[in-house]
Amino acid sequence: MDQTAGASRTSLDQRALAAAAVTVVMWASAFVSIRASAEHFGPGALALGRLLTASLALGAVLLVKRTPLPPRQAWPGILASGVLWFGLYMVALNWGEQGVDAGTAAMVVNIGPIVIALLSGWMLKEGFPPMLLVGMGVSFAGAVVVGMSTSEGGTSSLTGVLLCLVAALAYGAGVVSQKPALQYANPLQVTTYGCFVGTVCTLPFAGQLLHQLPQAPLSATLNMVYLGLFPTALAFTTWTYALSKTTAGKMGATTYAVPAVVIVIAWALLDEVPGPLTLLGGAICLAGVAVSRRGPRPTPRPTAALK
Repeated sequence: MDQTAGASRTSLDQRALAAAAVTVVMWASAFVSIRASAEHFGPGALALGRLLTASLALGAVLLVKRTPLPPRQAWPGILASGVLWFGLYMVALNWGEQGVDAGTAAMVVNIGPIVIALLSGWMLKEGFPPMLLVGMGVSFAGAVVVGMSTSEGGTSSLTGVLLCLVAALAYGAGVVSQKPALQYANPLQVTTYGCFVGTVCTLPFAGQLLHQLPQAPLSATLNMVYLGLFPTALAFTTWTYALSKTTAGKMGATTYAVPAVVIVIAWALLDEVPGPLTLLGGAICLAGVAVSRRGPRPTPRPTAALK
């Protein structure tokens, strides 16, 4: 019986890890697409276009699967995550990156997983596992190294830094809000209705989007559609699935793999050859993620004395 339960738990862990890996790769690819779209769309317009695309895709899936509305108990978490993560985070990050270089933005936004660990340990009673805290510390150091290696010294504005900080705090609080909702609703419901809420929050930018859309090149529009379909609709769904199977703290730590994957994607698609310091920072990030996902060693059961 114990072996069957252990095998089932291992299978669930592997599926959750695979879902988290999809999320990490998709979110890393988003940085490349945002870079290609940001000069043609304003921060709010880009966020709205991305969320509208994701809402249409996720809404179609809901209709096909005939998924009902989430239970009443799930709505506080869905509303909070929709406003904070889907809405505020995306606009603040797009806006903040206009005033800071990519390296500085990466360093500031990577405060987010630390916020998740602190809030989930306190509010969700997940505690503060030593290996998680050590791993996050290592990964954050790696993110700082990556940021330093890609930073263009002297180009960051105070407003840009503050907006990136707002994005990091909104991201952390949004993730922690999602976890209780997953006790009552499935990952697809939490993601889809959170995305709907975020779309409503960004509707004030509809005029900007309608003005900029005809003027933008097709490649920028396609990148915005890609952002909605894959790094949002797909990746946020795989994220919530993985979050439903593990702690918010561990999931937050997993996102420290994103800078390392961004390096690889930019190298392959944009021919941006990373320097030694960038590669070192990426390797440190991955090492920290590996450490953070290690659980405590199981204490061996005492064997019954032979009679």
